[in-house]
Amino acid sequence: MKSKALISIFQASIIVLCSIGIYNFVINDKLDSGSGEIKITDSNNIEHYFEESPERVAITNTYAATVMRMLDISEEVIVGVSGDFDDEKLWPELSDKPMIQHSAHSEIDFEAILDTRPDIYIVFANNGMVDTKGIREKLEPVGIKVIALDFYKYDSLRYEINVLATLFDKEDQMAGLFDEFDEIETMVASKFANLNSSDRPKIVMEHHSSLTRDPVVLTGTSQWTDLIYRAGGINVFDDLPGHTTHVDMEAILDVNPDVLMFDGITFDIGYDRYDEDGTTCETHMQHIEGRSGFENLNAIIDDRMLVLSGEFAGPMMIHGLPTLAKYLHPEIFLDVDAESYLDDYFTTYHGVERVGKFVCTS
Repeated sequence: MKSKALISIFQASIIVLCSIGIYNFVINDKLDSGSGEIKITDSNNIEHYFEESPERVAITNTYAATVMRMLDISEEVIVGVSGDFDDEKLWPELSDKPMIQHSAHSEIDFEAILDTRPDIYIVFANNGMVDTKGIREKLEPVGIKVIALDFYKYDSLRYEINVLATLFDKEDQMAGLFDEFDEIETMVASKFANLNSSDRPKIVMEHHSSLTRDPVVLTGTSQWTDLIYRAGGINVFDDLPGHTTHVDMEAILDVNPDVLMFDGITFDIGYDRYDEDGTTCETHMQHIEGRSGFENLNAIIDDRMLVLSGEFAGPMMIHGLPTLAKYLHPEIFLDVDAESYLDDYFTTYHGVERVGKFVCTS
């Protein structure tokens, strides 16, 4: 009897070991970094290889989901989302998907991600609030490829769209989208054909956290710097390193900006939002006006303060370019219906009418 029991235990052990071996073989084969018909390189410069387009995608930021819509990638492949998709009007197909994260910037629920069994997880690459490396170290050993893409930086937007287009065989859709981008950018650039450097308003772009602390300005690598320049302005702190940095009040007083802009991500503005709840634009601007010495700034004297909704910092940025350009140079864009580009963006790519408040001005 003992010998039979020992044989049974031995056989069971062999089965378990074989199962582990097969699992590891499958996972290692799935993560093989040197084979596959499809090759992409994400924004962390990590190469990924695929035999075919992913069929199960975990996604937590709306920027990436928007680009999927722009490329006509089926939302049926999305198996897990974050709480950022709770708007049923804008995301009717995704708001009921399993939640794997409270928001795109919150701590990741790895167990929830594993439950959705995605082939890939699309995550921010360089926003400073997401530990992309740590996520990759936890998920890739279990067969989930972590694709790092931002979709909020002007100079890399087209590259990152190309990555998704390649991965999902949507190069034709990408070409049409880029034609549209070219048309908008060409229109704006043509208006600035005779713009001199001295004609560019000096802009200080502050982070929303400036309401509760000393000024935090968006600097050279911020997604807003390129957008400001293409809209005919100049970020006076574009020579400072990083995405954001603290400056003292005197630094802003010394540059005497023509326009004060604010990152509106935490304001109650944007799609189907009307600046009614929480910290309003008006409250924020009154706070800025009350800073010692700011009454002498050109931006305050000329009443030129501006808050843009968070959508302007994502894939909507090119469609939003005419809006910012017209605010900075109204005399040049008198014949341009800037908001029509925002209307087209929502009707074409989201299938909804544009409703809400997207811009606050002083």
